[in-house]
Amino acid sequence: MGRYKTTYDSLIGNKIFASYAEEAGYIKELILKGTISPIKSSGTNGKKPAMFKRYWVYTQDMDYSEYLEEIKYKLSTRIRIDYYREHPDVYVRERNFVLRLDDYIRNRGDQLEVQISENERSFAIWGMEKFLSGKYIIRGDHRISATDILKHCGISIEELNIYQTNEPFAYYSKDKTIPQYILILENLDPFYGMRNHLMSGENSILGVPIDTLIYGGGKRVLSYFENFDLFAEEHIKSRENKFYYFGDLDYEGIGIYERFANKMKGVIEIEPFKEAYLELIKDADIEELPFAKENQNRNIGNTFFDWFEAGQAEYMRKLLETGRYIPQEKLTILSY
Repeated sequence: MGRYKTTYDSLIGNKIFASYAEEAGYIKELILKGTISPIKSSGTNGKKPAMFKRYWVYTQDMDYSEYLEEIKYKLSTRIRIDYYREHPDVYVRERNFVLRLDDYIRNRGDQLEVQISENERSFAIWGMEKFLSGKYIIRGDHRISATDILKHCGISIEELNIYQTNEPFAYYSKDKTIPQYILILENLDPFYGMRNHLMSGENSILGVPIDTLIYGGGKRVLSYFENFDLFAEEHIKSRENKFYYFGDLDYEGIGIYERFANKMKGVIEIEPFKEAYLELIKDADIEELPFAKENQNRNIGNTFFDWFEAGQAEYMRKLLETGRYIPQEKLTILSY
C-alpha cells in the first residue's frame, strides 16, 4: 500500500455539502474507513469542528504491467524510456502529456525541422501555449511541468527547435547600406533627438558617422538583443558593422553597458560612444552635478573605462565615487 499527502480542500474538491458540519463529517468518515489519516503537524483550520489542514491518502498497490508494456513497446524510439521504466507511478501521472508528445513526434515530427516560437510549439504539442514557458498542472500533490516531462523523456529543449519571442527594439536607419555605424541609446530622449538630427539631413553625431540608431531601453537592452541574429534586418546584423553604446554616466548605466557588451561577445563588439561621454564631462563641475539615485548596483569592472585615456577614466571614477552622475539627456540636438 502506498500513500501521498493532500490537503483538506483537495479532498473536498468540487463536492457540495449542505453545511460545514456535513463536509467535516465526510472527512471523518474517510478517516474511520482508513482511507486517509490526518497529518497533525499541519494544524487545524480554526473552524468548528476543527479539521486538520493536510492528510495522508492511502492507495492500494497498483499493477503497472500494462503501463510498462506501453512504455517499452508503444512509445517513439526518440523518447528514452529508462526513467519511466524505473518510475511507472510517475509515468501514470504524466502519461497524457507523454502521449501528446509521442503523437507529435510520430505524426508531425517533420515540423521540428522548422523553427517556431516557444508558445507556438507548446500549443502544437500539448494544446497549452504557456506550458513550455513555465505554466504547470497540479495533480493532487504533484506538479506536472513541461520541463520535467522533457527531462523524463530524454528530449532536450534544443530538439524542439524553438525561439523565445522578445519585445522588438525600436530603431531608425537612414539607409540600409553595409557597413553601418550603429549607435544604441539607453534612453528615449536622446533617441528621438538624434533621430531628428539625422532626419534633418545630417550624417554624423559629434563628428562620428552614424547610420542607424537603436533604442536600448535601459536594462531591457539585454532582452531586446536576445535573438539579435534571428530578428534583426540584414543591414543591422552584418558583421561588418561598427556598434556604439551611449547611456547615463552612472553606476547603473555603465553596468548595463558592461553586461550588454559581455553578453553580445562573439556576436558583435560594442564600444562606448566615447565622443558622447567626453561631451558629458566637458566643463562639468562635479559639485554642481545631481546626486545619483540611492542603492545603485556598484558592481562594475574596467570594461567601460578601458576605452578611455587614464585621465578621462580617473575623472569619471571620481564623479561616481562622490555619488554624482550625468544623465545622457545633458546632450541635446544643439550639441550634436
